[in-house]
Amino acid sequence: RPSSFLPPLSLFTSYFIMAIGKNKRLTKSKKGGKKKAVDPFLKKEWYKLIAPSIFAEKNCGKTIITKTQGTKIASEYLKGRVIELSLADLNNNEAMSYRKVKLCIEDVQGFNCLLNFHGMDMTRDKLCSLIKKKQSIIEANVDCRTTDGYIVRMFCIAFTKKQDDQLKETCYAKSGKAKQIRAKMVNTMSTLAGKGDLK
Repeated sequence: RPSSFLPPLSLFTSYFIMAIGKNKRLTKSKKGGKKKAVDPFLKKEWYKLIAPSIFAEKNCGKTIITKTQGTKIASEYLKGRVIELSLADLNNNEAMSYRKVKLCIEDVQGFNCLLNFHGMDMTRDKLCSLIKKKQSIIEANVDCRTTDGYIVRMFCIAFTKKQDDQLKETCYAKSGKAKQIRAKMVNTMSTLAGKGDLK
């Protein structure tokens, strides 16, 4: 090709200088470099969960916590942790699988965590199977003190039911009757809780 088609040499030089100017950071070495990926489970340890004496099964599982390091003591971080378990596993009774029991870690002895009762609930599918159309739902709750000094909040749910010879489709309760039933529920719960203990 004729020399007239070639760009001047100064143009090449300017491109070359610009490229070096842009990539100045690439030439410098980064401080520290990349950290090695450490398996987080190497810093953890397992603690055994010991259920209260009211349940048939004592060893109900294990929980994990970061090892004691400096001022961060593992046992202190474990206290107050709430574990949710099925009553079927705790009592070896599959009929109670719809009940969920919450247990709280109260004390740590070596690698054993001593649990205490924290609460009980029903599974969602069981609760949904009880609720139907064409009937009334009456709910009540009460705070009661047990014989060993604990204050527990109890919840109760009741449903109206058809009579044996009833022809009517629905079985709704009037507000006055619902109030009477609710008062009876509260009274029964208070009586039962006052007689029993939590442990």
